[in-house]
Amino acid sequence: MTTARVRLVEITADNRDAVCALRVHPAQERLVASVAKSLDDAASTPEGEPWYRAVYAGDEPVGFVMLSWNVPPGRPGVIGPYFLWRLLIDAAHQGRGYGRAVLAQVVELVRADGGTELLTSHQQGEGNPGPFYLGLGFEPTGEVDEDEIVLRLVLTG
Repeated sequence: MTTARVRLVEITADNRDAVCALRVHPAQERLVASVAKSLDDAASTPEGEPWYRAVYAGDEPVGFVMLSWNVPPGRPGVIGPYFLWRLLIDAAHQGRGYGRAVLAQVVELVRADGGTELLTSHQQGEGNPGPFYLGLGFEPTGEVDEDEIVLRLVLTG
């Protein structure tokens, strides 16, 4: 399978409304926060060192990604240093490889920044993205954060 081509684009006044209009399938809404909620979370949680981008395929926004970026150790309530906080692919664009392509780019950016692992977490229950992450090489850490299973992708070796 070839990897879909995506670009990670800064969110500006010009594209914010289009990016905030992206939505997952209704059955996934309990599992993934909206872009607007994610941007609010980023603004209200500066200690999480939020880094976020719109995901574009060509000239069209198809998703959103947000990480905690290189968080210094010891910050209470923040998993890090690199934590995939949100990944959303619009319902109309799912199943085209965009999620995998985003993660491939994120992994390369984290590696280039000196990161040795990427952490994420996911809700439990039907339809959760656990199989997606496990298929990309993430492994459970054994930790649970606010009822979410924490996963790790080792970036060395």
